[in-house]
Amino acid sequence: MPRPSARLLPPLLCTLAACSLPLLAAEPPSRNCSEVRRLYVAKGFGQGDAPSHEINGDHLKVCPQGYTCCSQEMEEKYSQQSKHDFRIAVVELSNHLQTTFSSRYKKFDEFFKELLENAEKSLNDMFLRTYGRLYMQNSELFKDLFIELKRYYVGGNVNLEEMLNDFWARLLERMFRLVNPQYHFTDEYLECVSKYTEQLKPFGDVPRKLKLQVTRAFVAARTFAQGLAVARDVVTKVSAVNPTPQGERALLKMMYCPYCRGLVTVRPCYNYCFNVMRGCLANQGDLDTEWNNFIDSMLMVAERLEGPFNIESVMDPIDVKISDAIMNMQENSLQVSQKVFQGCGQPKTLTQGRAARSVSESGFNSRFRPYNPEERPTTAAGTSLDRLVTDVKEKLKQAKKFWSSLPGNICNDEKMAAGRVIEDECWNGSAKSRYVFAVTGNGLANQVNNPEVEVDITKPDIVIRQQIMALRVMTNKMKNAYNGNDVDFLDISDESSGEGSGSGCEFQQCSPEFEFNVTEVTGKTNKMDKNTNTSAAASIGLSQAALFFSIFFLAMQRQWR
Repeated sequence: MPRPSARLLPPLLCTLAACSLPLLAAEPPSRNCSEVRRLYVAKGFGQGDAPSHEINGDHLKVCPQGYTCCSQEMEEKYSQQSKHDFRIAVVELSNHLQTTFSSRYKKFDEFFKELLENAEKSLNDMFLRTYGRLYMQNSELFKDLFIELKRYYVGGNVNLEEMLNDFWARLLERMFRLVNPQYHFTDEYLECVSKYTEQLKPFGDVPRKLKLQVTRAFVAARTFAQGLAVARDVVTKVSAVNPTPQGERALLKMMYCPYCRGLVTVRPCYNYCFNVMRGCLANQGDLDTEWNNFIDSMLMVAERLEGPFNIESVMDPIDVKISDAIMNMQENSLQVSQKVFQGCGQPKTLTQGRAARSVSESGFNSRFRPYNPEERPTTAAGTSLDRLVTDVKEKLKQAKKFWSSLPGNICNDEKMAAGRVIEDECWNGSAKSRYVFAVTGNGLANQVNNPEVEVDITKPDIVIRQQIMALRVMTNKMKNAYNGNDVDFLDISDESSGEGSGSGCEFQQCSPEFEFNVTEVTGKTNKMDKNTNTSAAASIGLSQAALFFSIFFLAMQRQWR
């Protein structure tokens, strides 16, 4: 058989080589995945999941398919890791804010309570030194005053004006007996005497001024402390973020999918990160407006605490003010007694022996000797209200726009591996290239066109809505406190953040929505949203009617008493 000519071999070899070129192009040498594997193990995952060289990526559900350094197990674990990293980033950025409000609340609360303790101790020591046994016989009157002031501060159902009116009426009864020891007074007669308190002004102008000062100072102090507690609780609850399944996919795609392509040093494009974060924090963005209103109202009350509603300047000299009132009653006792006798009738005279003993026992001729400045108690909690307010005002100003700034702060965080990078050398979600989409706005409604996170704008987060309501309620309270008014807020447990609270509860055990006592009620009401639909308006009308009848019923109760 003839052998093929050698001349035919070169063309044949060329033909075979040309046919093999597509096969060689389809199977390029696989890249080494050692660095991806090392970083994966450094996260605490088993190296058995990680391939040493690229594999076919048809199994990937989120990350780009094709040749990849990620197995199916790696993608699943990276998904959990991205969710964890996101939560930690939000908590770490929020933690400083939460700690600030928590520590300032504790400091204010400690200061206010110690201020009351010091004022009571000062009054007790000074009156005991001045009036001796006479004061001891009537000390429960002053003790009750401070009990009620403390009870009001910690959230008790105390009407400050009524409580202070009652204090002066009781003091007048005791004083009237002491300055008229020769007469016998029945309980009915003393009740008649108390009715002349406003008309006769036996204590001068001290009760009116002190009532105004105490009411405004205590309303502002209690409201401000409650505001700090509400802010602390809101930050704690809102920072506990749980991303949606769509958010989890976006986080994985941004944070760890570049690893699967071997791009372990490439950062996400900044605008790309912004869109992912605004999508994942859409509900937190809706908190910003009410949060800023709340911060502004806190700053307003802080100004009052520094000025005319300064509780320290009211409570520190309260013993001197009450003593001045007593001295005024002593000096005008004859005129006061004559007018009372004219209005209530001439009381029965005691026998000569009993009257003489009463005069000698009363000993009510001592004048009050105030402390020298160096004898007065030290300031409460080792500080002053001015220093506390100056400090917290700076922290409040820094807290404004926190929620709208949160996405950008996370993207600037080194741990999130975003930050400002060269636009053509960043991860855009599918490759190392420029990110072409515009940044969406803050809040839920603006996410309708978010290119990175699919957000259902018809389903707002219920926890965020509760915190928005808590801030709105507290903001209204702050505005009334700024004007010196104390207002009841109805217990709206369905819309409040946390559990309901009873009267007299400590803040740590209370919901941010406190039950407040009416001291002065302003005629101002919040304007409802112009876009409220008919059914909502009908519901509001019923609520207002219920509120009207509740106030009417309370007013009638007071008259029946």
